[in-house]
Amino acid sequence: MRAAVVNGLLLVFAALILGGVAVLVTVQLGAAALVLCAALALVPLAICLAGIRWVDRWDPEPRGALTFAFLWGAGTSVAVTLLLGPVVTALLSVGLEGTSYDIIGPVFQAPLVEEAAKGLGVLILALSRRTHFDGPVDGMVYAGTVAAGFAFTENILYFGSAITDPAGLGGLITVFVMRGLFSPFAHVMFTGALGVVLGMAVAKGRGKGRLLGAFAIGLLPAIAGHMLWNGGLVVLFTDFFSFYFLVQVPLFLVVIAVVLGLRRAERTVTYQHLAEYSGAGWLTNQELEMVAAPRGRSSAMAWARAVGAGPGMKQFINTGVRLAFVRQRLRAGHAATQDPQLEVHLLHELDVARRRILNAASARRV
Repeated sequence: MRAAVVNGLLLVFAALILGGVAVLVTVQLGAAALVLCAALALVPLAICLAGIRWVDRWDPEPRGALTFAFLWGAGTSVAVTLLLGPVVTALLSVGLEGTSYDIIGPVFQAPLVEEAAKGLGVLILALSRRTHFDGPVDGMVYAGTVAAGFAFTENILYFGSAITDPAGLGGLITVFVMRGLFSPFAHVMFTGALGVVLGMAVAKGRGKGRLLGAFAIGLLPAIAGHMLWNGGLVVLFTDFFSFYFLVQVPLFLVVIAVVLGLRRAERTVTYQHLAEYSGAGWLTNQELEMVAAPRGRSSAMAWARAVGAGPGMKQFINTGVRLAFVRQRLRAGHAATQDPQLEVHLLHELDVARRRILNAASARRV
């Protein structure tokens, strides 16, 4: 109950901050421009959320947690950036005397402030959603959702600025193509690195103190990637397309390879820990394959849909995956306080889902 109250308050807080940011942006751009820019920003947002959903398919995260992640990114992260950005720029200009503001802002200030602001939301989720934040894939999903929210609002601001530029419509189209189509996953990749590091710390059972240490370590690749992305054209390359195909595309391919490896590891964890329940008689070997093997899961879902048991099968699979990660925490000795009771509850839910499947299949045969 206490966790539910805390998570509810966090949602309300993030929603209120986003509301304040929305008012500020409306005043800055005007209602008509805001609608146009938001519509354009929905395109890269949809691309990002589709990719995150694909990553999250094996062990879907709760909607409430994902909603908070998006609200934090779109609202609180932006608010922190707007408030602290000028202060950090002023401090950096003292330490980097003689460096152009055109370099200090995007290459140094933006990566530092934006990644810290986004990362704080991921850290809050790691602490407040302990029973759902299980490892690096979850970390990447939550971090990617925060980043997608941040990029959504940031794109609105960039598109709004382009509207008032002397280049007019041509300038807006250029900014949309460069940000919305060529690099929609930029922020997702930066903050995703932090999410992976936090997820690894969670999976190893780090305490709150060490989780803060992991947060600090995770900021390093996030900030470095952001600096490289923003500073590449200024420091390393003279034209966009060389930078895009020699740096941005290879970096994106590396991220895809990392994601595929993490998803494979997630499936392995699921199979290994559910096999313990299978050996103890809680699951049949066939049910183990249904939950923990990709082909078995696909076949089970196809059969269940054919006999009208799709919802029950989905419940069975999702419950089984959650049970596997609870078992992982129990075996590793870093279980949350409620995990022993949660394990019993999930075993009961498996039985409920099993009966639901059988009843639906029997009704279809009749």
